[in-house]
Amino acid sequence: MDNKSVRDGFGKALVELGKKNKDIVAFSADLAGSVRTNWFAKEFPDRHFEVGVAEQNMMGIASGLAANGKIPFVGSFAVFNPGRNLDQIRASVCYSNMNVKIIGAHAGITVGQDGATHQAMEDIAITRSLPNMTVIVPSDYNEMYIATIAVAEHKGPVYIRSGRPKVPVLTDENAKFEIGKVVTMKQGNDVTIIACGIMVSKAMEAAELLEKENVSVRVINMHTIKPIDKDAIVKAAKETKAIVTAEEHNVIGGLGSAVSEVVVNTNPVPMRFVGIKDTFGESGTGDELLEKYGLTSKDIVKAVKELI
Repeated sequence: MDNKSVRDGFGKALVELGKKNKDIVAFSADLAGSVRTNWFAKEFPDRHFEVGVAEQNMMGIASGLAANGKIPFVGSFAVFNPGRNLDQIRASVCYSNMNVKIIGAHAGITVGQDGATHQAMEDIAITRSLPNMTVIVPSDYNEMYIATIAVAEHKGPVYIRSGRPKVPVLTDENAKFEIGKVVTMKQGNDVTIIACGIMVSKAMEAAELLEKENVSVRVINMHTIKPIDKDAIVKAAKETKAIVTAEEHNVIGGLGSAVSEVVVNTNPVPMRFVGIKDTFGESGTGDELLEKYGLTSKDIVKAVKELI
């Protein structure tokens, strides 16, 4: 199984989009190399805008270009984008329903040594609360690639979340990406694990461990947080009677909250939430931090056993 960085899938897809559509433009705020918009800049220098450390200005410019028919992909670290330019995203992009694609890179705790100030663990909560916003959290390199291609065709604001570390590639390169529709990674009858981002591979590892103990586990890749696939959640609740969510994000306002909002209003079942427990992070390697903050396959197994 290959390990690749999710952000690289975005960078490659953006270049391919640029070749096919001259209205595609890209922005960065002094982090083009980290976000991978530098690959687009090399191919299309006249369509890449480096604004420097001015994320709020960057979003305003992007909104203006979108109003004139361009399709801006706006990239920075998630702590700055949407963290620092929320006002501009809310008023200039979402309120006006502008066709702007926002890339929040280096999200979650696995940014590692950059520390708490750079570990965005609230970005899903922020963006999914904004009207007109679509929120997508790809699980691997291939899914990021096909998701980026898909959002270029989607009209309206989109937030795409991306991490830095290399993670297992579980998505087939020829897979189809459908906004708002889950990917069922594994069928099962006893419990459902619903995960997003890098936690999808952790969920699959947990399912393998549980199968050895005769626990039948359904694994769902909830790559779209908004609009969320209500039908898949209700089906899982009815058929497996218990749900565990897993996300590299605060348990408040993220995937777990989104899933539980559906469950409580349709078919209430026991749930557990694997994620950051409402705290800031610290410096350390990605693996060390996943272990300390309870985001491993063993933590998912523990949550499942609490339910069954």
